[in-house]
Amino acid sequence: MTETEALSEADFESNPFDQFNKWYTARDTTSIAIPGSVSLGTASSDGRVSIRTVLLKGYDDMGFVFFTNYKSRKSSDILTNPMAALLFYWPESGRQIRIEGRVKKTSEEESEKYFASRPWESQVSAWASEQSSVIPHRKHLDLSFEYFKSQFAGQSVDKPPWWGGLRLLPDWFEFWQDGGFRLHDRIIYRKENEAWIKERLAP
Repeated sequence: MTETEALSEADFESNPFDQFNKWYTARDTTSIAIPGSVSLGTASSDGRVSIRTVLLKGYDDMGFVFFTNYKSRKSSDILTNPMAALLFYWPESGRQIRIEGRVKKTSEEESEKYFASRPWESQVSAWASEQSSVIPHRKHLDLSFEYFKSQFAGQSVDKPPWWGGLRLLPDWFEFWQDGGFRLHDRIIYRKENEAWIKERLAP
């Protein structure tokens, strides 16, 4: 990990979305295989936590968007416990960003628009894979994929009704930067009465 120059509070924007954009666009992507990857943590209604990598497909002042099967484990967790967390980690830059908040579905229009932009085979796979369900063997998945390829041959693929977008609406951010002697910079933003409060945490 690269040690970077210590930061003052003045180095951080007043709005966490502006600060996110500043770091996200400045990150070194030359050695990142999938630059849009981010870890997503969810918890079930009984408190069992799980984490996985998803692809960030968009962000703005409303939140952070990714797409999935609404029958997947992550979606089942979110249905019963809509609080979730994102972790962006860039060891090459010595930085990470943690984001917490509530998740809700994107509009159907937004989901349809993104689905239409996917490669044809990826559209078909959304029908073929019963995400997170137990299947007997790999051949089952391959046969399902071939079946739906034949069903949609020569035509456009409709978005499955169980597939779409999720948006995390943040109420907390942490911007972490590596520092010498473990004296890391940690700046958080927490939402209070619709205003963002910026504070520093001890490392």
